[in-house]
Amino acid sequence: MAKKLKSAEDFMHHLYIHMNDVEHFVIYSGLTLKEFMVSVEPVKNVLLLKHAYDNGSFNMHTQFDFVTNDDMRDFLKKESDLKKDLCWVDFTTEKNINTLTPLEQAELLYLSHKREPLASPFFSKLQNRYAYYSSVTDKMTKVYYRFIGDSEILVSNLFNRMIRDKEGVGSFWRRKSKNNSPTIDPSTLRQYRPFVKEGALLSLYKLDKPNSHYGIEIRLLSDYDYPDEVWDDLDEILKQGYDELIQIS
Repeated sequence: MAKKLKSAEDFMHHLYIHMNDVEHFVIYSGLTLKEFMVSVEPVKNVLLLKHAYDNGSFNMHTQFDFVTNDDMRDFLKKESDLKKDLCWVDFTTEKNINTLTPLEQAELLYLSHKREPLASPFFSKLQNRYAYYSSVTDKMTKVYYRFIGDSEILVSNLFNRMIRDKEGVGSFWRRKSKNNSPTIDPSTLRQYRPFVKEGALLSLYKLDKPNSHYGIEIRLLSDYDYPDEVWDDLDEILKQGYDELIQIS
């Protein structure tokens, strides 16, 4: 008897990734702001360049709103309901914001408008590790990484947290959990970077047998220029079979 093909609902999560390691950015689809924040190195504060969040603090020097670490939970909770485009960069202290020159402020505005930097997305005064842009209409998130390897750390942390939740251990908000759940290491994902550099769909699922084993199916999607089209064609894409399979045990 032929093996039944899995439908989109048979998977725990689908994540589209397209990496440009030369310009240090990655485009995702299927990634929320909350998932990003709890899967990367802790973000201290964010300078809001485009947003609809009403409870942020206000910086007089730049006239940008910002969110401190103390208010991050409220920001993540309310931002998920706003359904608006969002752009921010992280920073260390407000004192650093107050040293930004008019040109640097203009570069930040350009980044929020064009979704790409005029020069560099990383500002020495802010010491930012990320520059983040998400579009609701385009169903995409674009992240500039100071260290491009942070992308594999994000994906491994994201999938490992989903596995822990599936196994009934840990909490989504808890960054570390002592358990014996299957895990995937960033170095393993790095081996498949040639796929995500072309554009790929990573689909996480739990294997029927044996227990506590998981898989990530990787499908090369180099023909897709717009992430939102992936979701329109998802069922057809899954019927084509996968190009690579990562087994997690």
